Amino acid sequence: MLTITHAPEAGTILEGTSRGDGTADILKAGGWRWGRSIGAWYVPQSRDCLPKWWNINRAAAALREAGHDVTIEADETFRPTAEVEADKTRRQAARVDALEAKADRRATEADTADAAARRALDRLPEGGEPIKVGHHSEGRHRNAIAKADAAMGRSVEADREATRARARADVAAGTTEARYAPGMVAHRIERIATDIPAGTRGGSRAARTTSEAGTSRRPPPATGAYRERLLTQRAQSEDEHTYWTAVREAQAAAGQVTIHSRETIAKGDMIKHRFGWHVVTRVNPKSVTVALDWNDTTRPYKVDYTDVQGHHTAAEVEAARAAAAEKATTTEAAAS
Repeated sequence: MLTITHAPEAGTILEGTSRGDGTADILKAGGWRWGRSIGAWYVPQSRDCLPKWWNINRAAAALREAGHDVTIEADETFRPTAEVEADKTRRQAARVDALEAKADRRATEADTADAAARRALDRLPEGGEPIKVGHHSEGRHRNAIAKADAAMGRSVEADREATRARARADVAAGTTEARYAPGMVAHRIERIATDIPAGTRGGSRAARTTSEAGTSRRPPPATGAYRERLLTQRAQSEDEHTYWTAVREAQAAAGQVTIHSRETIAKGDMIKHRFGWHVVTRVNPKSVTVALDWNDTTRPYKVDYTDVQGHHTAAEVEAARAAAAEKATTTEAAAS
């Protein structure tokens, strides 16, 4: 009996398989992977998502066709985003610890292998004496060279493994920090806010249909189980939006980021973005427009509020220019 289960904290898992029962090829073809740590097959990226029914049903149908009994137990709920993020942070911290421990083990193995290689080298004849072919020492000499070479190879490979593990640990250590970077948080909030209203009718971009008269119309609202799934997706997105909005507000309160909008930036102000400082020529609901010099021409260029790196009001810019002009005049007068 094979059992496919889905829970928010664990994702989609298939249990009950055994080596050689013919399930591996079927599941691999369906995009499933074997998890050594859990001892079961799982669907990648299914944790804290609603069940991917197309994947589950396709796998179940293929397994049943191959003669297996399959049951499905799926939970169509979601965990609060705060709980999900705390769980991700704990898993990432555990991954960093495991990689650092692996790096330490490999470094110790490299030191041990290096010491063994040095001992093997010390057993070789001094001065690089060549092998005496046909002499009674030939076999011993060749074995000593082989042992020294093998020990040195183990030392080099262990050192490479330690370096790779250390690099992976460094990358993993910065994953959570990068996820909570102010710019990433801002763009995530915008994406979620866009998906919330779009998903209620049946997808992020509900397709239009064409009637016999040639007019374009949207499909009717979802009903039944599909409607309930869409409502669950919307509730999950709203919970995510609330969580990340609170994170961004906390970052603003701590001085890590300034939240810009059309209420804080006006036409004539100067902003800093990826291409430097420029004067704002227009203020839009989600962005500002600046005049950007490009290939000897001036073109309008939109900058999202989340990509604004610095801001000076028009009054501050004018005051700075007046101060610079006054300083230049004073310097010129003193020189004369």
